[in-house]
Amino acid sequence: MSTAASRDLVRRTERWFVREGAPTMIEGYGFVSHVLPRMLPALALVTFASLAWLVPLKTAGSKRWVLLGVVVVVTLVVWKALSLFVRRLPAFSRRATIAVLAGYAVMPVAVPLLQLAVDDTVTAPGGDAVGLLGFVIFFAAAFAATELATTYGLGALLRGAIRHTVQDLGNSVHLLGRALPPMLFVTLFLFFTGELWQAMNQLSWLRVSLIVALFAAITVLAAAARLRDEIGRVEQDLSPPVLAAACQGTPLAGAPVDELAPDGPLQATRLNGRQMRNLLVMLALRQLVQAAVVGLALFAFFVVLGLIVVTPAVAEQWIGAPPNPSVLVPAVPAALLRNATLFAAFGSMYFAVISMSDADHRRQFFAPMIERVERTLAVRAVYLAVRER
Repeated sequence: MSTAASRDLVRRTERWFVREGAPTMIEGYGFVSHVLPRMLPALALVTFASLAWLVPLKTAGSKRWVLLGVVVVVTLVVWKALSLFVRRLPAFSRRATIAVLAGYAVMPVAVPLLQLAVDDTVTAPGGDAVGLLGFVIFFAAAFAATELATTYGLGALLRGAIRHTVQDLGNSVHLLGRALPPMLFVTLFLFFTGELWQAMNQLSWLRVSLIVALFAAITVLAAAARLRDEIGRVEQDLSPPVLAAACQGTPLAGAPVDELAPDGPLQATRLNGRQMRNLLVMLALRQLVQAAVVGLALFAFFVVLGLIVVTPAVAEQWIGAPPNPSVLVPAVPAALLRNATLFAAFGSMYFAVISMSDADHRRQFFAPMIERVERTLAVRAVYLAVRER
């Protein structure tokens, strides 16, 4: 394989890592060299969208909607053009890096000051000083969120998790048939507790959301602890047949694996902390999306069960007063929807934990995720061998 062909193969494999949501597997992965160029579309989107604050000017008159439309069109065009540009993983020079960071840093100050100079007002709430501070905080938060999402490929991972979940829905009878019975065994009888209906009738949706967030946090913590152990136990079988099978469907499908590993299996390379976190995010996100599907099924089940079994008279007897109606669906008691939400969140957490610990559930729901990690590590080993050439 020639040097030029090897370099092209390395570049295409690096783009494959990005599409798979494992960009940290790229050798020499860093903020300036890999993260910032891929952040460019999102940063441009935030920058150009901030110009919408200039539209409601007093001098704009009836043309304000035209100006707003122009801002939206320009923002989308620039975002799409830059998205196509960064797909080739461009490298920024030092001067380009400084220009991008400086241009983004100036915008949260320039936009409010420009609006103040033209219109004598700052539309951000709280007055001039607070409005300016709000812009700075928003731009800083957007930058931090974009950097985090880009560093670990959260967009690609989320798209992949949703795609696999949609494929799972094609086999939803099997998925839910395996997952729902244990959940219902744990939660079904608690659903008919009068004290719980009294609490849910008075509890606000904000507090219910906090309870759901608490269950989600417990799920993430349990998954992180368990998945870290799982990644540590992943067996990296880097023999030529395994490597050739793992590279099928990737840019390395035609790589001469036998030439790269003439003495037998390749040597496994130790993962750094960022790469370990990337694999943890890959597994945890897939696990959470799968648990969310089970949670939606549980929510629908308990709503239907409550409508059938819990009549208005029974609900009034449990609560001690007529149940408060739901705002969105007045015919349905709010306590029923809150109860269904509570049990769906608990059931999702229970499913996420048991799918990693129970042997039967592990084989059905968790083993395919581990296989994806093993494939990523095998492709990385071939990629490093080609790159060394």
